Amino acid sequence: MDSDKRYWVGFNLVKGIGAARMRLLLDAFGDPRSAWEASPELLQSAGLSPKVLETLLRVRSSVSLDLVWERIQSQGISVLTWNDPDYPARLQEVSQPPPVLYLRGELQPADDFAVAVVGTRRVTSYGKQTAEEIASHLARNGVTVVSGLARGVDALAHHAALQSAGRTLAVLGSGVDRIYPPENRRLAEQISQQGALMSDYPPGTAPDSANFPPRNRIISGLSRAVVVVEAGQTSGALITAAFAAEQGREVFAVPGSIYAPQSVGANLLIEQGARPYLNSARLLEILDLTQAVAQGNARVVLPSDAIEVQLYAVLSSEPLHVDEIRQQTDLPIEKVSAALVMMELKGLVRQVGGMQYVAVREARLPYDIE
Repeated sequence: MDSDKRYWVGFNLVKGIGAARMRLLLDAFGDPRSAWEASPELLQSAGLSPKVLETLLRVRSSVSLDLVWERIQSQGISVLTWNDPDYPARLQEVSQPPPVLYLRGELQPADDFAVAVVGTRRVTSYGKQTAEEIASHLARNGVTVVSGLARGVDALAHHAALQSAGRTLAVLGSGVDRIYPPENRRLAEQISQQGALMSDYPPGTAPDSANFPPRNRIISGLSRAVVVVEAGQTSGALITAAFAAEQGREVFAVPGSIYAPQSVGANLLIEQGARPYLNSARLLEILDLTQAVAQGNARVVLPSDAIEVQLYAVLSSEPLHVDEIRQQTDLPIEKVSAALVMMELKGLVRQVGGMQYVAVREARLPYDIE
């Protein structure tokens, strides 16, 4: 399988070979290795234009797929192709899904329940509050938050999902090893531990303004809906909303002041037929994402003894330092520390840095703690 993936990666390195031409080559040759090794005459007869064929031949003669693959593996990057059972099913449904996805982190079946939260980089205090509220509520209810790791709304949505011990996916306009903007590198690392960084651009691809609009189709393709928090008249979030509409996804927009430039795009979406976002509970109801809540509840692991029950009772989605946990429970610090380690292994709690802990989900306590 890995040797086969090298050829998928090879074609991904060729500018001009995307989903449509990759499908054409597979139809003609049956598998990527046969297509990669085919003669120029056969490739031309399969339908490649002279320009694309010239680019392919140049890449094929100058690139060692073995070295490229070793470099990808050494960076801990996973590769998914159309043939992989783990390729996101919802993305597979859209027209011309990316033939290759690169990941740092991992996808889970629960990510089928995903909602994109996107918006302007120049977010207002109103937009900040709304983005954090939406992402936190989604995460606490077992819904994966998808966004683009950009400044502003994107970063706020990712951070809020992480702080609520939820899952989040970041789709990049660069290689997954080239984080942009640079100030989000720590956030990206956290996302890779609690979700995944994703891109259809090969590792090493630098961030470029031309890369960001096309990646928005992946953000919407992974999601059941797109929520635009704030967006100017030319915001990239509007591109994501347009892709969502083409893909048959629901589009929500947060109503904003008619005097705020950050709300011009969101208000325009509502005028054009997007659903106004009013509250997160209504969002879940409209999308019938109560399924995600039910599945999350079914996976609850209960505290197994009185100490775990006490610790879980004082924890919530807000980070709490281990010293504060000890004070609130009046337990010896060694018992608190030992129990938190076990609870983290069970998936009951998560350490979010600096010896601070959050509850992963609300647990049904096996007995009263009073």
